[in-house]
Order: sequence, then C-alpha cells, then structure tokens
Amino acid sequence: MQNLAYKAYGDITKRTSSDRQLEQALFLQITEALESAAEAGPKEFLGWVDAIHRNLQLWTVLATDLLNPNNPLPDDLKGRLISIFQFVRRHSHTLLGGQGDIADLIEINRNIMGLPAKTGGPAVEGEAA
Repeated sequence: MQNLAYKAYGDITKRTSSDRQLEQALFLQITEALESAAEAGPKEFLGWVDAIHRNLQLWTVLATDLLNPNNPLPDDLKGRLISIFQFVRRHSHTLLGGQGDIADLIEINRNIMGLPAKTGGPAVEGEAA
C-alpha cells in the first residue's frame, strides 16, 4: 500500500511520518474534494468526476493492502472494510453513470476518519473541515 500511495500522492507524504498519518491525510484530502464537488454540483463536472475517481483509487489501494496476507488487521475487520470497498466501487460507477448521491461516499469516508457527518449547518467547534 505504502508504495502505491506515495507514488500517487507524493506531496502528502512530505507532511506525514507514518502509514496511519498518510491514510488520514489522504482520506481528509479526498473527502474534502468530494464535499467540494457535492457543493459545486454539475457545473463543475470534471472536478466531480476527478473527486470520485480519486476516492475510488484510495479505496482500491486500501483493498489491495487488506488482501495482502501480511496485513496484520484482524480478519473480521478486513472483511468489513473489503465490503465497504465493494460498495464504494459499485456506488462510484453508479455515480459516474449519472445516478445516486455523492453524499454516500462522503459519509463513508467521514465515518472511517471518525468524523461526524456534516449537516449543512454551522460547523461544530473543533470539527475538521
């Protein structure tokens, strides 16, 4: 996972020092791109497609790492994360086909990062944007 992530997202690696920090930075950056795409809507089609594609790339790298026999996570957790990846993959293709709601991908990523879902109201103090 680390080599693929470093190659795809080299600028982030300069700001992080561990695999966990790299993961968090990638999730945050990509989730923010999804949120921006959701706010802009169809008028920014290329940004919308790019955000979905980058999110799918991130989840593909994570799934690849989860399938590695040397991955130390418990099998149950790996299985649940692979199931999430499968949903993200299917839903991304649905979105790129012109149906569905990008908010579903945002909610998944925010849950994985341990952040509350945004409600559209004022940001909660201390919440990451």
